[in-house]
Parts: sequence; C-alpha cells; structure tokens
Amino acid sequence: CFEKCIKFLNKNAYIQTALMGTNFCISAKKAFFLILRNVLRFGTVAVLGNAIRCIGFLCIVSSTGCVGYLLLRSMHPDVSPFMPLIMMLICGYIVANLFMSVFGLAVDTCLQCFLAVEEMGVGGEFVPSDLQNFFKDKAPESDKKPDGES
Repeated sequence: CFEKCIKFLNKNAYIQTALMGTNFCISAKKAFFLILRNVLRFGTVAVLGNAIRCIGFLCIVSSTGCVGYLLLRSMHPDVSPFMPLIMMLICGYIVANLFMSVFGLAVDTCLQCFLAVEEMGVGGEFVPSDLQNFFKDKAPESDKKPDGES
C-alpha cells in the first residue's frame, strides 16, 4: 500500500516537474497538495481512466489474437495454430501493456494541465469547452464557483 502511494506521488511529481519546471521536491509537494485539493476529480478520472485502460487492453489483446488466428488459418491451414497464437497473444499483451501505460500517463498529465490552468486563472482558450463542462458537472458543491466569480 505504501509503495503504491509513493509510486503515485512520484509519477505526479514528475508530471509537475515537466509542467512547472520546478525541482523534484517542490513538484512532489505541489502534486501532493493538488491531489488533496482535487481528490474527487482525481478519483473520477482515475476510475474512468482505469475502465478505459481495461477496455483498451482487452481490445488490443483480443484483436491481436483474432487477426493472428485468421492470418495463420489463411496462410497455413494445415498447421496447428496453438503455439503461434500463444506467441501472438504474448506479443499483444506486451504491446497493450506499453500502449495503455502511455495512455494512463497522458490522462494524468491532461488532468494536471487542466487543474494548473484552472488554478492560475488563465483557462479560457486553453481548455476545451467539453472538458470544462465535464468538470463543472462533476465538481463537488464546495468547489463550484458562482457564475459571477472567476
């Protein structure tokens, strides 16, 4: 449990380092307090991101297996597809794992970019309207600002 917390904070500290250009310790502190201030937003994005990652993972592995099976059957109908198919599924697993790791990091980075822009008060043209509306709908009542307040 402790190790997972440290890995999560470490990843977000690196994202903060890339966004703000500060050193690692300051970025870790900023990331920690950013997560604390926006715990519901991080939770919502984490749940949605994990669901999409699982769906993407399953799609990549299953499509690799299906296409591999169809190619093997069309090119070599007399050969058993079992072992080559296992090797293709292993390759599909590796590719899916790598690709979805990059996807997860991109989701976390987009969330932190959005929150940084929002907290700096320069959000207008940098944040897509769909993303603004999504977070306005999902924000807790204490986080919502009246329309007249920026």
